Amino acid sequence: MKERDYLIKVLDQAKNVRLYLARTTSLVEEAHRRHGTSATASAALGRVMTAAIMMGSDLKGDEDILTLRINGNGSAGTVLATADSKGGVRGLISNPFADLPSRSPGKLAVGELVGNEGYLEVIKDLGMKQPFAGRVPLVSGEIAEDVAQYFLASEQIPSLISLGVLVSPDLSIQAAGGLFVQAMPEAKDATLEIIENNILAMGSISSLLDEYDKLEDILPLIMQGIEYSMVDELELSFRCNCSRERLLKVLASLTKEELEDNRSEDIEVVCNFCHERYSFSVQEIETQKTVSLR
Repeated sequence: MKERDYLIKVLDQAKNVRLYLARTTSLVEEAHRRHGTSATASAALGRVMTAAIMMGSDLKGDEDILTLRINGNGSAGTVLATADSKGGVRGLISNPFADLPSRSPGKLAVGELVGNEGYLEVIKDLGMKQPFAGRVPLVSGEIAEDVAQYFLASEQIPSLISLGVLVSPDLSIQAAGGLFVQAMPEAKDATLEIIENNILAMGSISSLLDEYDKLEDILPLIMQGIEYSMVDELELSFRCNCSRERLLKVLASLTKEELEDNRSEDIEVVCNFCHERYSFSVQEIETQKTVSLR
């Protein structure tokens, strides 16, 4: 049965700490299937997509978009994901076949594949004249530490972040997801220490997601000793906004000379995010150019 991807948001009773917990197994598997990623590339892309969709869940407007981009000058190249406010995400990795030997059993070498000589960038398009953009140097290339550093440096939010992708021997995604724990302005050190110790005792987030069917069953392990309540839930999915109509309008900007060069054959366009292929005839594009000029 296909995994249900979803995110839950939790507050402790004193509203000192907010917690986001997400399962993203199916959407990361969809990205792996579409991009043909290696084991380590799947882990890198899956972590970035998971972080982006969790960050995107805080967007307010229906048309708001968050982009998370990482390039550490490693063999992975750029790893990028865009997420909306409705639980949709898409992603890409420049070198999907790049791979490295595991550092230890069950520990993929994501940091080495991504590299740490570069930046993490967050771009929020909120429908204003200029999007908000923040950038911080990478800490490790492991993604979770880098996202935590972004929250601290750019938004002054102390965060404990865990991101994980468990890859099966056949390269399918066995489990994927993430955990954000963020301190509110009045957070007490004692509360944060309890949660941190609970998380350290749990093991990896990907192993927990593989073991437990429901996120709600993992919460008591994280919040043991602290009263809490769920405040929101969001369905998550791989979602690309490419379409024939949108791409046809882009192709309508081709010059007459460019169209003449391709008159003998159709023009094929492949979406970088989802690898869907679209084929257009020159006549179809010329008709669109005429419509656009009216």
